[in-house]
Amino acid sequence: MSTKGLKDDDSGDHDQNEENNTQKDSEKEKNDREKPQSTTKRKVEQFWRFYSHMVRPGDLTGHSDFHLFKEGIKPMWEDDANKNGGKWIIRLRKGLASRCWENLILAMLGEQFMVGEEICGAVVSVRFQEDIISIWNKTASDQATTARIRDTLRRVLNLPPNTIMEYKTHTDSINLSPGRWAAQCGTVA
Repeated sequence: MSTKGLKDDDSGDHDQNEENNTQKDSEKEKNDREKPQSTTKRKVEQFWRFYSHMVRPGDLTGHSDFHLFKEGIKPMWEDDANKNGGKWIIRLRKGLASRCWENLILAMLGEQFMVGEEICGAVVSVRFQEDIISIWNKTASDQATTARIRDTLRRVLNLPPNTIMEYKTHTDSINLSPGRWAAQCGTVA
């Protein structure tokens, strides 16, 4: 048996082994950094395959709502992720909903709001005379975050400066819901 191909520990090849290990470590770190990006990319591609087959909000007739919320969050005020939050509401004239909705969901997927996990989801509501877009967040009391969401909305939807935007907490929405209002006024809903 020949020992020609074997390396002796005293051969001085430790530097080469360390270099190989360092190279492997840097490749592993690169792969670890790219994993979340490739996962995100895959999720965006999956979403886009689904979204490309959907009817656009502007093509709907009558009274319709589309909800797009993060996995595990229900589009309900009472959901744990929503109960301390609120929503920005923008009323749009007819004909703008499709473009605004697409810009909004692309901004959400692209994490353009830069508010971490604060965004819960979005809703587009098609109505007879107007359409309504809203974006829901987790923490209504965080004024800096709600202001950042407002400013980002204005930018990604390309809204004119005079566009009226309303922020409503979910607590206010719950307290003013028709059933509660009727009960407070002593009428039967």
